[in-house]
Amino acid sequence: MEKVLEGVRVLEVAQWWFIPSAGAVLADWGAEVVKVEHPEVGDPQRGLVTSGLVPSGGFNFMWEQPNRGKKSVGIDIKTPGGREILDKLIAQSDVFLTSFLPEARRNLRIDVEDVRRVNPKIIYARGTGQGVRGPEAERGGYDGASFWSRGGVAAALTPGGHSGPPVGQRPAFGDGIGGMNTAGGIAAALYKRERTGTPSVVDISLLGTAMWTLAPDITMAKALESLLGSSMPKFDRRMSPNPIVNMYQTQDERWLMLIMLQSDRNWPDLCQHLGREDLIDDERFASTQKRFENRGECVDTLDAIFAERPLEEWKRVLATTDGVWAAVQRPIELYEDPQVRANGYLTEVELGDGNHCELVQSPVQFDEQVPELPHAPECGQDTEAVLLELGLAWEEIERHKAAGAIT
Repeated sequence: MEKVLEGVRVLEVAQWWFIPSAGAVLADWGAEVVKVEHPEVGDPQRGLVTSGLVPSGGFNFMWEQPNRGKKSVGIDIKTPGGREILDKLIAQSDVFLTSFLPEARRNLRIDVEDVRRVNPKIIYARGTGQGVRGPEAERGGYDGASFWSRGGVAAALTPGGHSGPPVGQRPAFGDGIGGMNTAGGIAAALYKRERTGTPSVVDISLLGTAMWTLAPDITMAKALESLLGSSMPKFDRRMSPNPIVNMYQTQDERWLMLIMLQSDRNWPDLCQHLGREDLIDDERFASTQKRFENRGECVDTLDAIFAERPLEEWKRVLATTDGVWAAVQRPIELYEDPQVRANGYLTEVELGDGNHCELVQSPVQFDEQVPELPHAPECGQDTEAVLLELGLAWEEIERHKAAGAIT
């Protein structure tokens, strides 16, 4: 595949999933991503293999997915020798990518001014929980807190409003979205620097990512409050304003999602596929307005129809409909989805130990090509190779090893 960011070097001093996933996307696009890890403990994301998220004997997917395709150098940047090496890497990099908190950045001397002092042309990208300004700019944030909870996503997706416990988030749900946003911001900054010569500071927060994701709810909430004195209403299935934008359960207790927004256009075609042409001109359902007025009856009617057949049969029946629909799939079923396979959204990767796994591709593809995905690195596995590329002699490398500055 043509690597659109070939020749770009990204220096990643980041941990966990959010910002490292941006590094993975940039690596997918062809950038050389050098990840700096502490030579003894590495990125704490590696340790999630011991927390029960990764089954015994399985591969560490919490590490492989957001770190594939990178080089790892083990450097203790608190030591004089480690700082010397870090500055050499900064000097030869296009992008500095970090998720460290402001206090840690200051203590480690990796804030914007510190990095730009070494390389004035470097693009500096930082990910935060709540943004770089305001009373909580110094506080940390994980996606379960800053994105899912504070950003309004949990409340918006919890059935029954605010009376029960909020629905829980899946692992790294907001992190992956935020990482993709970060990669896009860096690409735009690279374009700007190419045209103007001016580097940017790129800021992305999990809170801001949540608000962008939830923008329809947020903007509508304010409008409804002004007009009605209440927030956006929640409809149960039976009171859906458009009955063919709804979920329906099949005979085998699976679910189908109909998203047929052009109701008057889609209704006759759907009825024909359901084998219920009689419903097309049924006076209760003959127009968008009638289906709204009688939405409870309409949903009940469709409930009864979809309950007559299992999911696989409905998938065959609905394959030629004009309207949009989808089966509600379980994650494991995506491995057999023909569109996933045809587009290469899952790619087999050979791991460092010779075993194989499948990782999810980042969603952007260039020139109709599917990038190959190398595995994620072991902690510090590329230290010597990267330092030799920087021009250090073997004697210097051995000296830094003896001093504990590198792996």
